[in-house]
Amino acid sequence: MSVNIIFKIAAVGILVSILSQVLKHSGREEQAFLTSFAGLILVLFWVVPYIYELFETIKKLFLI
Repeated sequence: MSVNIIFKIAAVGILVSILSQVLKHSGREEQAFLTSFAGLILVLFWVVPYIYELFETIKKLFLI
């Protein structure tokens, strides 16, 4: 796992939080929620392969 993925997640978090706050203050709570949800889905798509790799490694470790 590289440090690059951590910086990507941090950048998405900062961007989503800023957009969410701007949308909430302008009275668009629904769009703010959808923005947060889209950021969460994006980060999950990046993280799920690493979680899968972790479980496969643990499975190989205990089966040998």
